[in-house]
Parts: sequence; C-alpha cells; structure tokens
Amino acid sequence: MATLPVRGFLMHVTHYDQHWPKAKDQEPPFDLSVGLELIDAMADVGFNVLVVDCEDGLRYACHPELTRSYSVPMETLAQLAQRARRHDIDVVPKLNFARSALHRHNDWFRPHDALFDTETYWTYAFEVIDELIAVAQPPRWFHVGMDEDHDRSYGQYVEAIKTLHAGLRARSLRTIIWNDSAGTSPETAIHRDKSMMAEQAIPNDVVHVLWDYHDVKISVMRRIRDAGFDLWGAPDTDPAQFVRCRDALLDCGGTGILLTRWIPCVKANRQELLRHIRTLGPLL
Repeated sequence: MATLPVRGFLMHVTHYDQHWPKAKDQEPPFDLSVGLELIDAMADVGFNVLVVDCEDGLRYACHPELTRSYSVPMETLAQLAQRARRHDIDVVPKLNFARSALHRHNDWFRPHDALFDTETYWTYAFEVIDELIAVAQPPRWFHVGMDEDHDRSYGQYVEAIKTLHAGLRARSLRTIIWNDSAGTSPETAIHRDKSMMAEQAIPNDVVHVLWDYHDVKISVMRRIRDAGFDLWGAPDTDPAQFVRCRDALLDCGGTGILLTRWIPCVKANRQELLRHIRTLGPLL
C-alpha cells in the first residue's frame, strides 16, 4: 500500500487557544518522561516527523520575560530532539503567530504580542525562533501556526506569512502553516477566506496543513495542490475519518498527514496519548 512521505504527530510542551488559557494558572509543566515515551511509540508504528508546540512552555535565554510557572528548561527540547533523531524522526519546532482576541494563539508572546507586527515584534520573534532552531536543529521545517487569525486585515495576514517565510528561508528552513479553508460554519468564514487569499499570494514552497476534524473535502485538497503547494492533512481522532483523509491525500498528491491531540503532555494524559498514537499509527 502507498504511504505518505510525511507521517507526523504534534506534541504540546504547551498550547494557546480560547480554552487552554482558562487553566494556565494551574497548568502542570510538560512531562519529559511522557514525551520521550511517546516518541518511542511513534517510532514503533512508523511516524517520521515530530512537531513540537513550544510557545512559552520553554524558558528562553533570549527572552526570559516569557517564562511562566509551567515553563520547563530549554534542555527539555534538546532531549526530545535527541530521542527523535535516534529514531530517524525529523523535529519541527512550532510557534503560533496568529492574532485573535478570541482564539488567543499569540498570547504566549505577551507582552510583545501588543506590538502588532512592528519591526521590534519581528526582531523579538526571530530571536525566539533562532533559539529554538539552535536547540532542536530542525533539518527541514518550522511551523508558524497562523490559524484562526481574526485581528489582522487580509493584507496584514499575507504580509505576516511572507515575513516569517523570508526569515525562515534565510535560515534554510521551509515554513509550515495551518490552512483553515476546510471550515464551513459562518463564524469560520473569515479564517477560510484569509487562507484562500494566502494561497494566491504567498510563496508556493510554504507547506499547508489543512485541518478538518469533521469531513474530508477533496475539492479543497485539490485546489491547494493545484496552486502548487505541498499539502498535509490534519484529521480527527476517528479512525474512519483518518483513513478517508489519508486516502484523499494520496489520491490528490498530498505529501503528509499530521496527527493532533489537543491535550497537555502530562502523566494524567499518558494513556490517552499513547492510545492515540498506537491506534492511528498503524493506519499511516
């Protein structure tokens, strides 16, 4: 059976969306022992890419003001990357530079998120990016998020992606973004439309990860591929929908699939995260 070249899993050191910040004051820190066990489980079932959602879950030497109560030493990322490389798994650091007072993906960067795409904002952003690159040593990609952006205009959204792309290209890395265009509800129209505009305006070496936890929209997949982009899919946890997504990606020339499970990587979630990997991994 044909397989997708990229078979990835997203692991959270921490995360920000409209739900997670409600418990930030009580958030337990990332559990390295669980993270390492998950990487071993990934290797057992054929994963070859680990995306690490870093945000403010790590302590940055370049910006110690980003340290929170749950931040863990940067050495944690180094150990994750080392274990992944031992299994020939590529590491992809992830931050999120989307702006939304509702979804709050960029809250990890506070207080600098208030600078709103100024020269200083991007200077600080790339200082954080450079520290993650130095520690994780990603060979190919860096994920910059950019989903569910409410606060930028269409043009500002495109320019933000172009700025991140130019900086990462100068660092010999390809940019990965979420693509929101599978959304169908009225409240997601703004995200869908921004993604579709970006498809017409950003460099085509940007990797689009089309997330869709309800359906498999083959026409959307084909549109992204026809525009010349590498396409990864991000399906739900349901095995049947996962298989439909996998098969549609193979059919339209997609190059990867990324499993997501939006819960902290801590001991309380160890069994659920392992179950997720061991259930869907063999379907890769």
